[in-house]
Amino acid sequence: MRIAIIGAGPAGAMAAVRLARAGASVMLFDPSHPREKPCGGGLTGRALALVADVIDIHALPAVVVTAATVEGPHRSARVALIDRGATPDSSLIVVSRTLFDRALADAAVAAGARLVAERVLHVEPRGTRMVVRTDRREYEAEHVLGADGPNSIVRKKLARPFSRAELSVAAGFFVHGATASTIAVKTMHESPGYLWSFPRRDHLAIGICAAAAHHISSAQLRRQSTAWIREHGLDQGTQATPYAWPIPSIGHETTRKIPLGGAGWMLLGDAAGLVDPLTREGIFYALLSGQWAAEAMLEAPGTRSAARYADKILSVLHPELARAARLSRVFFTPAFSALLVQALDESAGIRDAFVHLVGGVQPYRGLRRRLLATRQWSLAARVIGMLIRPGFTGTMTDVALSREMATRS
Repeated sequence: MRIAIIGAGPAGAMAAVRLARAGASVMLFDPSHPREKPCGGGLTGRALALVADVIDIHALPAVVVTAATVEGPHRSARVALIDRGATPDSSLIVVSRTLFDRALADAAVAAGARLVAERVLHVEPRGTRMVVRTDRREYEAEHVLGADGPNSIVRKKLARPFSRAELSVAAGFFVHGATASTIAVKTMHESPGYLWSFPRRDHLAIGICAAAAHHISSAQLRRQSTAWIREHGLDQGTQATPYAWPIPSIGHETTRKIPLGGAGWMLLGDAAGLVDPLTREGIFYALLSGQWAAEAMLEAPGTRSAARYADKILSVLHPELARAARLSRVFFTPAFSALLVQALDESAGIRDAFVHLVGGVQPYRGLRRRLLATRQWSLAARVIGMLIRPGFTGTMTDVALSREMATRS
């Protein structure tokens, strides 16, 4: 089985490792990997579990994140990410994407994949084969896996580009000369979204992500990032390098509109839109899609593999991403973000739920029931009330009504 994988990021490299280990002939195309990316670089426990047999994560320089500061309209709350309710799976470390991606690509090569440092210009079916044309020559393969990000050439040639409704825009700075052991998150209301500051070993990755549908520019987002950097005194003795990047998510689409593959091809990671539309976490989904694509190809060779892969994505991942998309419409409103900060500040149980949500342990499904299980009836019920009915601000302490809400989670 001869396979061409376009893109050597987490999705492509993971697929290459699994397929090459199984004896497939794998070509991994990428002209510029590894490189730093406009990404927080946070790896949750569930992402670390996926790469446990692929790379030695302990050999990579990383920052173990101990806490998060969540800033609302008028106050902030500090949440310990290694808390009394935390589990090993809810750990969070931050790595350089250059080093992390290099380790994955090296693992793919060590498994037998061939890294082709050429830029792919075109992909098309030709008879029973797939043809990949680069800036140097043509290659033939039985299958093509598009793991080449939101601007995927595979997606553009074999499916369709992302719509504006499916995209967010991330823009900000790498602030060199500053670091920390905590992450900072601030809800933004001018362009509904959030600002983040993730600590790397020698710099901070600071930026804002907002839905492209709000028609806000990268320059506007960077201006807001600059204001936050100055407000926190991070402009002194540092050097800021700007970045901007689109972030796609299929959570905003119905399943019938989502292209994930066809005869001889599949889309993985960001190219497939596998990003949480609320938190914008994408590394875990990229790794998982690479693994699932490889499994589908090994278990169901030929034309059935793409259908098997798509069915798994749409039945397992899409419902969770769709829940996140619905929550994102409420999450960044001033009323809800103020309530969230209050809840985090006052309730240990809600803080634990937040830790597990950030760590990927608590899925969106069952989150309402989890909040009610804290027995912080007033806070939990107000949070749930706003999630169910945007604009709701009343206090709901009636236990019976709280139980009724739990049945709707």
